Amino acid sequence: MTSPISDVAALSPDVAEAVRDLARRSPDSADTPPLSEQALLRLTAGPPVRHLVYDEDATLLGYAQLDPSELACAVELVATDPLVASELLDAAGRLVEPRLLRLWAHGRNSVAAQAAAQSGWQPVRTLLQLRRSLADLDLPQPPLPEGVSIGAFRPGIDNDAWLAVNARAFASHPEQGRWGPADLADRLAAPWFDPAGFLLAVRGEQLLGYHWTKVHTDTAEPMGEVYVLGVDPAAQGLKLGKALLVAGLRHLRERDLGTVLLYVEADNSTARSLYESLGFTVFARDIQFAAG
Repeated sequence: MTSPISDVAALSPDVAEAVRDLARRSPDSADTPPLSEQALLRLTAGPPVRHLVYDEDATLLGYAQLDPSELACAVELVATDPLVASELLDAAGRLVEPRLLRLWAHGRNSVAAQAAAQSGWQPVRTLLQLRRSLADLDLPQPPLPEGVSIGAFRPGIDNDAWLAVNARAFASHPEQGRWGPADLADRLAAPWFDPAGFLLAVRGEQLLGYHWTKVHTDTAEPMGEVYVLGVDPAAQGLKLGKALLVAGLRHLRERDLGTVLLYVEADNSTARSLYESLGFTVFARDIQFAAG
């Protein structure tokens, strides 16, 4: 019997669009899409990214993306039901040593989470989605240290400095700290990118920290996001994190947005304390599973 799962080098534009459509039709996709932004950006990427397509009678029923790194292989998938998801997960385990696989399950009704549970996989990492209303936002802008100002990102001018600070700020983060020029270029070219919402804290020519905001227009109502907030470790004593966070929230409120969301590691107590002090609460959880 021929398997409905194909291992392809890269998705054609038509298949990539079919995957996006399948993701849009998934449960809770407006709040917690089954595929991350990174996975969507890499739908047409070639090796080392691998693509598993579950196609039956010319109908796409599921898709899995394998993204290897030095220590593990991240897996994201979207499927019509847990059975299809389980078959995709089994196929991934035939391509990569199962103990190296790390499956992301996004949201409360994720078929990936159901497939992981059925296969006996165990949660090893939790990413929290926090939200707060912008309607009642009444935060004064914290004072900045002497000589520090906040301005907008300048594409083509600030790229290298930002990549360097981002790498230092997220040196221990398995995804964010690995961003390179291509990752940044993909996002600067995205339809949602707005340099006015990419705020940099600088002293002279030195970049100290940043708050990159994002506006989602594919939700029921437009929504803001604390996309990435980072401070150079060398500038940690300047208390720029809160100042940058508030500046970005005020920017999003000026866009007449009702809600703002962000993602934070569940075990990052320092960041969670900052966000919770400004009224953010847990809305959803993304869980990463490893083979049991």
